[in-house]
Amino acid sequence: MLGPVCRNREVIMGLLAARICKPTSKLATLNWFTDTTLGTDLGPVTSDELYAAMDWLLTQQPRIEKQLARTHLGPEHNPEGLALFDLSSSWVTGTHNPLAKFGYSRDKKRGHEQIEYGMLATRAGLPIAVRVLPGNTSDPASFIQIASEIHDLAGVEDLVMVGDRGMITNARVQDLKKDTTFSWVTALRNTDIQKLAEDNGPLQMSLFDEQNLAEISHPKYPGERLIACRNPALATKRAHKRTSLLEATEEKLETIKKAVQAGRLKGAGKIGVKTGKVVGTYNMEKHFTLVITDETFTYERNEGTIKREADLDGIYVIRTNVPAQTMDAPEAVRTYKSLANVEKIFKTLKTRDLGIRPIRHYTEERTRAHVLLCMLAAHLTWHLRTVWAPLTFTDEDRPVLEEPVAKVNRSDAAARKASTRKLDDGTTATSYQDLLTHMGTRTRNTTRVPGTEKTFELLSLPTPRQQRAMDLIDHHTKTHRK
Repeated sequence: MLGPVCRNREVIMGLLAARICKPTSKLATLNWFTDTTLGTDLGPVTSDELYAAMDWLLTQQPRIEKQLARTHLGPEHNPEGLALFDLSSSWVTGTHNPLAKFGYSRDKKRGHEQIEYGMLATRAGLPIAVRVLPGNTSDPASFIQIASEIHDLAGVEDLVMVGDRGMITNARVQDLKKDTTFSWVTALRNTDIQKLAEDNGPLQMSLFDEQNLAEISHPKYPGERLIACRNPALATKRAHKRTSLLEATEEKLETIKKAVQAGRLKGAGKIGVKTGKVVGTYNMEKHFTLVITDETFTYERNEGTIKREADLDGIYVIRTNVPAQTMDAPEAVRTYKSLANVEKIFKTLKTRDLGIRPIRHYTEERTRAHVLLCMLAAHLTWHLRTVWAPLTFTDEDRPVLEEPVAKVNRSDAAARKASTRKLDDGTTATSYQDLLTHMGTRTRNTTRVPGTEKTFELLSLPTPRQQRAMDLIDHHTKTHRK
């Protein structure tokens, strides 16, 4: 899929192997090559060759992504016509990268410039395409940019784009209606939900007396379906969290009140600064009424805002233009919740699996090539994790509940693997990373025939676990090719 046989392709295959097995900087990868059989297979690789291969890979991106999209988003493997999209960011070292900008950091790296990248994936969370954007690009703008390219990528007419509430906003919905033929599934923002829950609104708590899911409608959303959901477990969790934050805020406000009463803190300005920091720490401003003068300070809870928020605990509303005969309400909820699979891709990219961050490149082209390389490594990692699921703690048979709003727990078999750390045949179950490390213990030895100068290479015999892992890969490859 990378392209015809050439030196660049071989170096890229080496970089992909390094990204999966030992993610580090490109220059450190050159040293890693010498400690593995790749050093012998590739021969000497210079830094210039490595960067030239990355430049070559970037030229192959349109063809590679189109082939991936047609294979995995086409009607044969994607009959529902679903495609997931989400955005993330990673911080950048250095000061010369033209894509590096200050923006909302999902890495929680304040004071660092970053890049953003949008990931297109299948419903199962298999990466298909990636777009790199400046670090200050808004989520909705990035969504429209990649959405306009999906049609050519996938080669299908009826595609349902799934994005979160910050991605597919009201304005983006209008753009999609005007510029594309896509259907979409998203969710409403909290402010929009509050409007639906007003006294005469369609979202009333009585809807959830006997069920946790109900379809509603509103003139503001013509030709669309609104599916209101209530998750009791989430409602309990949010109520507990709000109570804890209110108590923590009150404790700090009481300290300020005593300081004012004792005369240690004076002046409306100074009192206001301190109280502002306190209520802002836990985002509790709306739940307190503060009265500040130069010499006094009082506070009390705003029971009205607290009740309005509590009434909506655990409630979210799915928004879609997909007809009910194509996707019923429970399936629409499951479809939206499948966005969690894209989050798993970002977790794979950012943890020790692939180590996409920090971005160490200084040019726009190399930055894009680096992210593309990591996306392809994530694609391979998804397949490896899937294929090796019988040997690891991965859940092979995650249950699909009839109640789509409820939390999905691990299957009994997966829970048993995790608790006993054993497979059904009694052998040891491991994590994906531990299995990958175990696979790397095989050696390829250069052996000399006694009494001669003749040599040959001999691969050490695999352990039973290594053999089973390779058999699983072989079986998957044969099945995939068919």
